[in-house]
Amino acid sequence: MTLTQWFIFFMVIQIVHGLGTWKLYIKAGRKAWEAFVPVYNAVVLMKIINRPWWWVILMFLPIVNIIMLMVVWVETARSFGKNQYLDTFLAIATLGFYNYYLNYVADVTYIPQRSLHPKSSSGEWVSSILFAIVAATIVHTYFIQPYTIPSSSLEKSLLVGDFLFVSKFHYGARVPMTTVAAPMVHDTIPVLNKKSYLFNDDFSKRHTAWQNKLQLPYLRLPSFEKIERNEIVVFNQPADTLLDMNNFRPNRNYYKPIDKKTNLVKRCVGAPGDSLEIREGYIYINGKKNVLPDRAQLQFSYMVETKGAAFNTSQLANRYDITDFPQYNQDLTVSYFPAISDEALALFKNHPNVASITKNIQEKGVRDASLFPQDPDYNWNNDFFGPLYIPQAGKTIDINLKVLPLYKRVISEYEGNTVTVSGNQILINGEVATQYTFKQDYYWMMGDNRHNSLDARAWGFVPFDHVVGKPVFVWMSWNTHGQGFDKIRWNRLFTTVNGTGEPVSFFIPFLVVLFGWMGYNKWRKRKKTT
Repeated sequence: MTLTQWFIFFMVIQIVHGLGTWKLYIKAGRKAWEAFVPVYNAVVLMKIINRPWWWVILMFLPIVNIIMLMVVWVETARSFGKNQYLDTFLAIATLGFYNYYLNYVADVTYIPQRSLHPKSSSGEWVSSILFAIVAATIVHTYFIQPYTIPSSSLEKSLLVGDFLFVSKFHYGARVPMTTVAAPMVHDTIPVLNKKSYLFNDDFSKRHTAWQNKLQLPYLRLPSFEKIERNEIVVFNQPADTLLDMNNFRPNRNYYKPIDKKTNLVKRCVGAPGDSLEIREGYIYINGKKNVLPDRAQLQFSYMVETKGAAFNTSQLANRYDITDFPQYNQDLTVSYFPAISDEALALFKNHPNVASITKNIQEKGVRDASLFPQDPDYNWNNDFFGPLYIPQAGKTIDINLKVLPLYKRVISEYEGNTVTVSGNQILINGEVATQYTFKQDYYWMMGDNRHNSLDARAWGFVPFDHVVGKPVFVWMSWNTHGQGFDKIRWNRLFTTVNGTGEPVSFFIPFLVVLFGWMGYNKWRKRKKTT
């Protein structure tokens, strides 16, 4: 929905609210017209139901407002003596239209100083649960979101099984676009395996349908910093239109709104305005080789020939810090290692059973048809890619049939234009175009595990409106290959994601502060009773 459509929808809601409550406002000692004035009517209603004014703010926060509306419907009924379970059920089941019955039919009396405490333990329990969900949803949406590392694309910096806290406010919290959705659930409701949001089942209409659903336009709160080159970023995968990641297709129709696409975490190796190229798996920015932070370790795949003996994979993993186990051929003399870092390689090549190590580098000019931009004019592969310009907001480029494959998705899908080709001419929104000015910033996101990462080489640019946040903290790390206490990577608990040098665990200081705070509270309670 556009802003104009949302404004019309909002005004209709005000009229519906006013018509259903104006008599109740009068019975509460207010004026009838106060029920019709947008926002002001909500402030007055909070006074009527004896609730704080800041509840009005909660009623305008997407996702949170769904819960708050139900609470306000119930509170309105109770303010006029309707306290039974049936009243609560009808207030919610009728989506607030129970107020019409109270307003025009029922003989109700306003109770100005009603008790706000639940009259039963179950009522108190429900109230506590509701407001815990509201508070958690606000934190999850606008401040900090938990996230789990599912793949090894950033191995060494972030490990499979790391549990992160991702900051939403560093780059500016994105206001939820999908307004009708379950709180604190991303794409699918656990156990039920159902979509967590309102969506259209008609595949042929999915692209246009989302423009007509209750979708808010893109809006982001002010940021504290910009995305810097080489920072690790969580974002929504631009090309995600599937239920899972097993059947990736870069060319597709939409069926997911932006904020419900799969969350991924990669390293931003290219910033807006950069010229990026990959040579032999290494990234060059504006002609210079990109230097990664000291915590990052590039990994490549290798073919390893042994001297007639197979390796002990467990010993290899421990000795050389190789996280992806090798795959052997039939005679066990040649092994495929999916990911070995340069640091591990320097030691591993001296292993007594190693005859030779060959890096798996694709030949320059040999095209990988699955990679961006999926066009036969671009003979790019994972190891030799580019050069290409990364779009920057406000910058203008010349466009022709040669460069169009690189930016067609940006111009059409991400920036909402219609792009067609007529002969040798490019038409944008029906007009011949030889230049284009970008509306937003774009980024190039890749994994450090260069031969085992589904990243920008497959789908291209990541728009800024797809950015979720910045990983800041590892609060838990689970090792699926560990045994007993080794299941937990104790040295990674409460470590920072960014910074220089080896990550330092703040787990012990955290426990000291936690137990100190618990002890202080216990002492304070004892002091009050004496």
